[in-house]
This record gives sequence, C-alpha cells and structure tokens, in this order.
Amino acid sequence: MSSNEFGRVDAENNIFVIDAGVERQVGQYPNVSPEEALGYFVRKFEDLEAQLRILEQRIASGVTDAKSLKTAHDHIASELVEPKAVGNLQNLRDRLAKLAPTIDQAAEKLKAEREGAIAEAMAKKEEIAAKAEQIVSNLQSINWKKSAQEMTDLFTAWQELQKNGPKVAKNLTDPIWKRFSQARAKFETGRRQYFASLDSKFKEAKSAKSKLVEQAEALVQKGGDASNEYRKLQDAWKAAPKAGKVEDALWARFRAAGDAIFSDKKAKDAELAVSQKENLQAKLALLTEAEKIDVKDLAKAKSALSDIQARWVKIGHVPRDQVKTIEERLRKVEKSISEAQADEWRRSDPAAKARSNSLVTQLEAVIAELQAELAKAPAGKKKDLQAQIDARKAWLEAAQKAVD
Repeated sequence: MSSNEFGRVDAENNIFVIDAGVERQVGQYPNVSPEEALGYFVRKFEDLEAQLRILEQRIASGVTDAKSLKTAHDHIASELVEPKAVGNLQNLRDRLAKLAPTIDQAAEKLKAEREGAIAEAMAKKEEIAAKAEQIVSNLQSINWKKSAQEMTDLFTAWQELQKNGPKVAKNLTDPIWKRFSQARAKFETGRRQYFASLDSKFKEAKSAKSKLVEQAEALVQKGGDASNEYRKLQDAWKAAPKAGKVEDALWARFRAAGDAIFSDKKAKDAELAVSQKENLQAKLALLTEAEKIDVKDLAKAKSALSDIQARWVKIGHVPRDQVKTIEERLRKVEKSISEAQADEWRRSDPAAKARSNSLVTQLEAVIAELQAELAKAPAGKKKDLQAQIDARKAWLEAAQKAVD
C-alpha cells in the first residue's frame, strides 16, 4: 500500500483522500502499481493547483477583467467541492477564498467603468445629433460635398458607437437617434433637390467637354508635336464645370488622347536625345581638332578654324546641359586666334614699329650707361645697379619682340 499525508491506496488500488479531516474515496486505478495509482490522483490535484495559481498570477499582474476572473473563480470553486484528487484541498479552498474580495473589487470597478462608458457614449451620441442638426440648420448656404462627407462621418461614428461602444438602454438612446435620423432625412431631401437643379448645368458641361474630347482626339494624328496644343485643352478642361455622371467616361477619352500624344512625344524626345548625344561626340572631336591649331601660322590657323566652324554648324544641336561648356571651349580657340591676329597687326603697324625701335635704342643706351657705372661703382651699390640693368634688359627683350 502507498500513501502520503493527504491520501492513500488500499490493496485493491482504491484511492482515498483526507479532506477536512475526513477520509473519502476519490476513485480506483486497477492494474497498476499503488504508486502509479496514487500519482495519477496527485497529478489531478496539481492540475487544480495550477488553475488556481494561474488565477492568482492574473490578479497579481493587474488583470481587471472581472467577468473572466469571476468565471475562472467559480469554475475552480465548483471543482474543489469534492474533487477526485489527492492533495491539500483545503489549502486550495483557502487560497481561492482570499481571491474573492479582489475579484469583487474588480467587478465594482468594471461596473463603474461601464457606467462611465455609457455616459461618455451618450454624450458622443448627443454631440453627433447636435452636429447633424447644425449642418441642416441653413440648407441655402450649405457646401453639399463637404457636408455630405460630414454626415457620412457622423453616421459612421454612430455605427462605431453601436458596434464597439457599451450597450445602452433603448429608451435612453432612441430619442437621440430620432433627432439624428430626422436631420439626416432633411439633409438628403435638400441634397436631392439641389442636384436636381444641376441637371441643366451638367448638360452644358457635357457639351463643352465633349467638344474638348473631340479636339484632343483630333490632335492624336499630329503626335508629340501637338503636346502644347493639348496642354491648352487641359487648361480648358480644368476651367470647365463637372459634367455629372458622364464626367469619368469623357475624362477617360480625353486622357487617352493625351497619353497617346505624350507617348509619341516621349519617343521622339528619346530619339532626339540619342541624336544629340551623337552630335555632342562629333563636336567634342572638332574641339579636340580646334584646340590643336597652331597660331604661329596665322593664315593656316584661320583657315582651319573657318573649316571647323562650318562643320560645327552642320552637326546640329547637342544636349542643353552641354551647350555652354563646349561653346566656351570653341570661343577660347577663336579668341586665341583673334588675339594672335591682333598681335600680328600691331607688329606690322609702321607707327608702332617706329615707337618700338625708338624704345629699343633708348633702352640699349641706358643699359650701356648702367653697365659702365656698374664697373666703377663700389660694392655697396653694385647690387642695386645690377637689378636696374636686369629690369631694363627684360623691357628691351619685349620691345625687340614688338619690332620683330
């Protein structure tokens, strides 16, 4: 026979538990060892204890769902009346009893929260009804599109309160719902009357936009060249009023025409981009050729530049972001040849030559005098005299070049 302080197993594998000082049979487990038989009912006790421990942990962690706590409490309490388990059952009952006040407090708190939620829901419903009544208070100056959305939002908010808010007694919420319903009915009546008056305007808009569609479709045959004309039609479309139910269909045709035009323009632009890239490479090759021109042979240089300029014009356009760069490089070559030509003219000018010859003669005389003075000068003055001689020799070299 096997036993522990809370139960035992007899020779027929009947299992008994000592519950509140009284021994009672909880079951029989034949054809197994006494230890296994007793262990089976001990595990049942452990299952009960686990349920209770979970409930204790939920309460300790701050769970305030009074309904689920009460359900769990009542379930465990019913299980502990005369459980078929072996263990300290009274201890479980005592622990369970200690939880009852906390659960009752949670229930009271839940009740208060529910009452608060009901009051809040009633206030929100009152606010919804009041806003709806305000919207329909002056139908003559109402913005129907904006107000329709507001009414829809109010109705959605009411449905949300009905679906996810607390349950409110019908006799409390019905009067507010009646006010809200009457406001919505008044709004819908006024809205129908307003849009009925728009029929004639829609007909005019339909006629105007139908013409715009026809004009846009006629431009398709011009392809991408008609993009600017189509943009003007777009401006006219935006300025025209809505055409009612046919608006979307007309817009679909108008947009399809635009898509065809801009698709063709995109293809042409892509083709042009390829062409301009090829032109850029050709002009870069010309620049390389131009930058190698030797200005020493001015006549040959001018002839080479003229030929390059003629070929440059024939090549055509390049990408816009490259125009300034390559034009500046060509202008630089043109400037260098222009400056060389100006230098040649200055050198060939008789008056300029005469001035340069006179300057050469004067500088040579001055240099000779300074050199003679240098030969006789004391050591302290030699450095200054040599600097003067070097400076005038530099001037002399420049003047001689001008004469040449």
